Amino acid sequence: MGRYTGPTTRLSRREGINLMLKPIRDETGKNPLEREYKNYPPGMHMWRRGKSSDYAVRLREKQKVKRHYGLLERQFRRYFALALRAPNTGEELLRILERRLDNVVYKARLAAGRRGARQAVVHGHILVDGRKVDRPGYLVAVGEKITVRKREKSEKYARAQMALLEGVSNPPPQDWLQVDPAKLEATVLSLPGREHVLIPIEEQLVVEFCSR
Repeated sequence: MGRYTGPTTRLSRREGINLMLKPIRDETGKNPLEREYKNYPPGMHMWRRGKSSDYAVRLREKQKVKRHYGLLERQFRRYFALALRAPNTGEELLRILERRLDNVVYKARLAAGRRGARQAVVHGHILVDGRKVDRPGYLVAVGEKITVRKREKSEKYARAQMALLEGVSNPPPQDWLQVDPAKLEATVLSLPGREHVLIPIEEQLVVEFCSR
């Protein structure tokens, strides 16, 4: 199955929380979760759903993580395998996901949302330490500098994206990133922590689901 290209707000409704997939729409109060007539899971039979089983609760938590970061199942499993090497698998998994290049571009406010950040990376607008990296899943390291490519097309795209975020509070400033909006660049000062995840996640439930 390929990447999901349908309505993103449908994903938020399914998980019952705002996954912050459209930061601009969320800021204007147009998220369907804020409207009483849309504040329920999608589907015509939502009213028949009863209490979720333990399996369903853990599955939903895993899906929440995947959808927030825009991952496919194989990508998610690969990151989970990396996180298994750490003493605290759950926190390490979230730290790894925060280090993804598309997430860093989004958190540095160089793109209006992860979809815009992913497009910027794939289209070659982003450089890491002066070299082009077109893989959204590239994991940044401490000390690396993420910059917008020095060409008119790339800079025009980045500034247009940044203009959309004027007056928008999400994502908030990240203390692990040093951002220079004028130069269209960001430097990784340290590895992100558990507190930098923007949505409520019970990572232990994710670990339990993937370790069963």
